[in-house]
Amino acid sequence: MTTIAKLAPLWSTMFLLGACSKGVSTDDLLQPNSGGAMTVSESSRHAFSRPATNLSVAQRGEFFIGNAFFNSPWVVAPASAGARDGLGPLFNARSCDACHNNDGRGQPPATELEQPVSLVIQFATSTPGDNDEPQADPNYGVNFNPFAIGGVAAEGKLRIRHREIAGTYADGKPYTLLAPEYSFEELAYGELAADTKLSPRVAPSVFGSGLLEAIPEEQILERNDPEDADKNGISGRPNRVWDPLVNRAVLGRLGWKLNQPDIAHQTAAAFSSEIGMTSSFRPQEICMPVQTACAQAPTGGQPEISKEIFDHMVTYQRMLAVPVRRNLDAPEVKRGAQLFLESGCESCHRATFKTANVEGQPWLSGQTIHPFTDMLLHDMGEDLADGRADFAASGSEWRTPPLWGLGLQKKVNGHTRLLHDGRARDASEAILWHGGEGERAKEAFRNLSQQDREALLKFLDSL
Repeated sequence: MTTIAKLAPLWSTMFLLGACSKGVSTDDLLQPNSGGAMTVSESSRHAFSRPATNLSVAQRGEFFIGNAFFNSPWVVAPASAGARDGLGPLFNARSCDACHNNDGRGQPPATELEQPVSLVIQFATSTPGDNDEPQADPNYGVNFNPFAIGGVAAEGKLRIRHREIAGTYADGKPYTLLAPEYSFEELAYGELAADTKLSPRVAPSVFGSGLLEAIPEEQILERNDPEDADKNGISGRPNRVWDPLVNRAVLGRLGWKLNQPDIAHQTAAAFSSEIGMTSSFRPQEICMPVQTACAQAPTGGQPEISKEIFDHMVTYQRMLAVPVRRNLDAPEVKRGAQLFLESGCESCHRATFKTANVEGQPWLSGQTIHPFTDMLLHDMGEDLADGRADFAASGSEWRTPPLWGLGLQKKVNGHTRLLHDGRARDASEAILWHGGEGERAKEAFRNLSQQDREALLKFLDSL
């Protein structure tokens, strides 16, 4: 074991030098202003909730209007606060902030019996629709809703158990991963269809979304390599999703499987399936035919969210800043950046983009940003697969999540849970869950010495 521990770092470097991204240096990985001019010097629990520094006075006013609607709870109709009523009848959360607390990441329930709020279960049958969109379960729709307004039965209860998986680093240090297992109890509307697939997904952070939305498509497609032509083991590809507003398939940019084209569609989908409220994007209530009490419940108008309020909330998300990097001069962080590059992590977690010139949104335009995502899908192996296709994304493909703000997550959100379902309890576990196209990077990390593993994690903490 002693011999293996001594040789492991050398083996890792020799094996993966060819996986380094061409033309990328450690300097590219150590830029302080991740959001360009939209970067703020903030490291408190409000680090993800600040307006961009390059907003005008009038734009800041619009930011705070959207902020108020994003954070305040919606209420059951009819209510005296007519602009805020229409919650449900079935729902997961009462506000956007309940899932994206402080504009950050959600997490799975803390106990086995606690019902999820910032983790949702999405359904789909095995046969997609006409435009390859996932098809809803006939009794429970596209989302499992564990809560309901008075007079309507909630859909049921979710129970999450965990199975321990033991592993060992090359230097002999043991680790344990938690594999979640999901089951439903007290289902109110019959059984799920036999071919329904389920996908657990925690709410992603929303800060910086405007910048991701503003990346030119041609930059994203620079690393489109579905056949792995460069033989580096990475075959990222875009998702193409149906946009009913333009009546064609467009590039997917947001969501765990890149299944939404922009912030407006993402926001409308969350309102519809998770808060139970209609918008001009999604004007229909989501009650399934068997859910008769749901269909008969009073509504908050048609649509329940006015276009003015909806637009404020979308603009608010586009104006959210990105926190500045920290500790970039620390030797460990610099060493970790080199290891991040040598291990092939930057092949998917792309360091740098430049945003387009966005009409009417000058604060987003022409920014050099460092989100550490390639905005592409990757096959992450069977251990992370949910089996649920989502437009062009297969059941084992996931988007590369942005890493900016990673080191502030615990301070902002009070936890360090990662991956699409929050199964990883910290960054090291997230790496160790990598399979498929991420297998080589995982093995590089697993074979590092403890000192080098800690350096790489220090680098991630600087993000």
